[in-house]
Amino acid sequence: MTASAPPRSSLAAESLLFAGRLITHWRRAPTVSIQAVLYPTFLLITFKLLIGKSIVRITGTDSLYGLVPMCAVSGAMFGALAAALTIRFERETGLLSRFWVLPVNRASALAGRLLAEAARTLLGSALITAVGVGLGLRFQGSWLAVIPFLLVPVLVGVVFSTAVLAIAVRSKSTILLMWLGVPSIALVFSSSGVIPPLDLLPSWMRPLIQLQPMAPTIESMRALAEGRPALWPLLLTSGWALGLAAVVGPLAVRSYRAAAESGR
Repeated sequence: MTASAPPRSSLAAESLLFAGRLITHWRRAPTVSIQAVLYPTFLLITFKLLIGKSIVRITGTDSLYGLVPMCAVSGAMFGALAAALTIRFERETGLLSRFWVLPVNRASALAGRLLAEAARTLLGSALITAVGVGLGLRFQGSWLAVIPFLLVPVLVGVVFSTAVLAIAVRSKSTILLMWLGVPSIALVFSSSGVIPPLDLLPSWMRPLIQLQPMAPTIESMRALAEGRPALWPLLLTSGWALGLAAVVGPLAVRSYRAAAESGR
């Protein structure tokens, strides 16, 4: 008689297990919660109080329709940068290598991390949106628009987390992660969330604002909240996300595998 091999669980079940482990760890690490929810919420309230009336005078619309999307997306990015510290710790302590030799699908640990990032971003975006509703944000069209409104930051957050992961598992210092965060957050704040209408900007600056990846992201969420057609900015957002994912995805996989196989 030959002993039968133990049954293997599916990739989905293993990914959920790794995601649950990471979410439990984040619940005990206040840095991730502060960066992903508290800091963007503080920005939302501060911007609303400081420039809310000015934006209404300039644009004729409530500032919340740009501020809430901007803070939700920035929360996804801030949270990804804070969560990157955990994977550096796992690499330095050899935990990644121990995960690599477990009798599970090799892709489950990485997939579980991205799944946890998606869940964190979804929850953070929902909380920030709830604060925005409390401040006066109203969805002018159907309330079903809330679903894609919350999923847009998730899409951006997962792609950004993939890029951060590709750097975090290779870098021995947090300086490179900080340099990645500076231009990324700058793109968010140079979108239509807080800047005046394009007609009021210098002509040389308008293409830079319109063509950067965060412009259609914020605009799609603004259109969904205002009840305007959002198909075109959503398509542009998806195009940017898929294009960037095609670049950073293979880099993240190779970097993760190299870090896991290094034994450290």
